[in-house]
Amino acid sequence: MKLSIVTETFPPEINGVALTFGHVARELSRRNHAVTVFRPARRDRFLIGEPYREVPLPGVPIPGYPLLRVGLPAPLALRRYWRTERPDLVHVVTEGPLGASAIRAARALRIPVTSSFHTNFHRYMRHYRCAPLERIALGWLRRVHNRTRCTFVPTLELREELAQLGFANLRLFSRGVDTAQFTPARRSAPLRARWGAGPDDPVVLHVGRMAAEKNYPLLLATFAAMRSAQPHCRFVLVGDGPLRASLERAHPEFRFTGFVSRDELAQYYASADIYVHASLTETFGNVLTEAMASGLAVAAFDYASARLFIRSGVNGLNVPCAAPDALVDAAVALASSAGLRERLRTAARAALAEQSWPRVIARFEADLLEVIAEAQPAAARTPLAFSVRASPTAESSP
Repeated sequence: MKLSIVTETFPPEINGVALTFGHVARELSRRNHAVTVFRPARRDRFLIGEPYREVPLPGVPIPGYPLLRVGLPAPLALRRYWRTERPDLVHVVTEGPLGASAIRAARALRIPVTSSFHTNFHRYMRHYRCAPLERIALGWLRRVHNRTRCTFVPTLELREELAQLGFANLRLFSRGVDTAQFTPARRSAPLRARWGAGPDDPVVLHVGRMAAEKNYPLLLATFAAMRSAQPHCRFVLVGDGPLRASLERAHPEFRFTGFVSRDELAQYYASADIYVHASLTETFGNVLTEAMASGLAVAAFDYASARLFIRSGVNGLNVPCAAPDALVDAAVALASSAGLRERLRTAARAALAEQSWPRVIARFEADLLEVIAEAQPAAARTPLAFSVRASPTAESSP
């Protein structure tokens, strides 16, 4: 197929959405599909050896996130491009001005268009003192997605929630993890030494955007309880965001690394011992699966990827979403017991054995081909359209 992906975040940016669709673009290209990515232009983006094409479009920096850019509406530019090089399908990743304009352009040209839901932006409103805007944000998201042929979501749990909120034509597209990159084999004693951690000192890692929606008050309270129980705990925070400066001032005892490369990140995961996932706004949570694949003992709330992959007490610790004190207790238990940590760490990686990116993207590929086939007039459908219907769909994914 000729596939156009429209997204306002993409590598080298580091976040779950960008990394997911970096994998998608690369893997679908390797499967002999012609993939073109439309994204806001970046000065530091130079394609070297990638199998897909990128088309830069106008964008502006996001306030508080200078490394990220929001795309400006580009319906005329997209129409011109797609009239010349018509894709079989347009997939819109983000619901911003660029994504919304891509849906309008595709519909005007009668090109089938799909979308994916990655971020609970409507829930973010309450974290930025904009709770009255939550209903408006939800209405915008629903309108954008319901103008596409289907919307892909990462979990059955989220699909049920969005269906109740009026989102239509929902399908499943789970997330993979690169178990070759994220592996306990990358553990580094010299890196642990730079963190001030001895061989037996528990290192607690946190990876993500340093922003209000990530529940930092609970995370910091959890760290404090862990250190009270085990004074040798070390805390390493990877990422950046609007809260970083204030966090560094308040907690000079933590190690703040900023953004790091994917190879460095894999080494950071493997060199830590514990991962605490305190956020309650994720649609999936790639960081948790990366931590498990790297052999960390994890404590998390029981939803999204944690619900899919953690068997509490076997390969990690899950606690109810409404019980923040239980998350603190679970994290303290990990800090206090080397035996518990080692038992959970040994089992964590095995839970991700069937969740490789090629397997996950193969199911996504089958669904996209099915959408293309369904959009063709009945007389023009090829035997491929019938065979796609019989192929595995995302319904069978975890």
